[in-house]
Amino acid sequence: MRTRAVRLHGVADLRLEEVELPEIREDEILAKIVTDSICMSSYKACVLGAAHKRVPDDVAEHPTMIGHEFCGELLKIGRRWQDRYAPGERFTVQVALNLPEDPYLTPGYSFPYIGGSAEYVVIPACVMEQDCLLPYRGGNYFGGSLSEPMSCIVGTFHAMYHTRPLSYTHEMGIRQGGRMALLASAGPMGLGAIDYALHGSRRPSVLVVTDIDGERLDRARRIYPPEEAARQGVALHYVNTRGMADPAEALVRTAGGHFDDVIVFAPVRELVELGDRLLGQDGCLNFFSGPADTAFSASVNFFDVHYSAHHVVGTSGGNTADMRESLDLMAAGRITPAAMVTHIGGLSCVAETTLHLPEIPGGKKLIYTHADLPLTAIADFARLGEHDPLFAALACAVEAGGGLWNDEAERILLSWDGKKR
Repeated sequence: MRTRAVRLHGVADLRLEEVELPEIREDEILAKIVTDSICMSSYKACVLGAAHKRVPDDVAEHPTMIGHEFCGELLKIGRRWQDRYAPGERFTVQVALNLPEDPYLTPGYSFPYIGGSAEYVVIPACVMEQDCLLPYRGGNYFGGSLSEPMSCIVGTFHAMYHTRPLSYTHEMGIRQGGRMALLASAGPMGLGAIDYALHGSRRPSVLVVTDIDGERLDRARRIYPPEEAARQGVALHYVNTRGMADPAEALVRTAGGHFDDVIVFAPVRELVELGDRLLGQDGCLNFFSGPADTAFSASVNFFDVHYSAHHVVGTSGGNTADMRESLDLMAAGRITPAAMVTHIGGLSCVAETTLHLPEIPGGKKLIYTHADLPLTAIADFARLGEHDPLFAALACAVEAGGGLWNDEAERILLSWDGKKR
């Protein structure tokens, strides 16, 4: 069958094309993609091309489908998997397959027939063999897409560690009841981290969230107010560090001491060095935001590494257990990843949006692959609704949902096909 898909051909070369999918083999599955959220990691893959670890060297001759935060519906099951999966089931994929033969092979980067920026895909056997095809039982599709970025956040919290004097055993995870700083954290992944810090199983007692964008901080405060955090036992502070002469001193004063855990959400040298200065005894710094610059570096105080047991970790993605935890937390209503989403669009806007992602303000750009929509900010729905009945209906649904994209808004969009615009 034929499908439309956005494929990577080389450096900054993304094309929306019609692709002929091969007939599935007995160990493959045909699926329909409904949603895909665009990740900064896709931008990095596009600007690096074959130089990216997950993009094949021969991508110019054998283009790959992009998009790795997707959710959809299984259509046709190969004979090998018919006792495990059924047509009509909703699914998402943990794309970090970690295959023994090549740990970098990843849907959305490395494969010709599977990626989220497509209408239909062929799921290869290795996805099921790695137990990475996960059922999604939510009442929407967008939550399935957002479970992938949430799993990255979950994995980050689990990858951090602390030690005990005279012991070589690492205690994994953030320090329960400790002080935590999330730097440059009013963007989409930072919002997810705030949500998880407040509603996960292990929580800090003090959480300081920084950014240099006042509007983004105000939005974060509206979604996760300090009063709600206090009910979770967390003292939450939002701090705009723009123009501060000594942000480290101000943040330590705000928290009442140095920090046990610091996560850096932007690949900025000064931000990494600020995080290093914030650490207290046995403090853990996590460099979350992977840079596109392969020579990116920052200074670390090795006196404190030696005498204060400071340590640095970096995480890139989550594992299947992290994704299952994300799905379980969403199903229980404990986390609300819809806060990440600030724009929606259709397949036709993916290439331009991905290539210019750092320049586009806001959070996650959520793509409905079968919709004919330009990239549109949720904040613009009401204005557009003055002349477009679809956006008028979406504006009402979003307003009723506290300003966030929600199940009702998705239902309206998916059922609008064929109505007069």
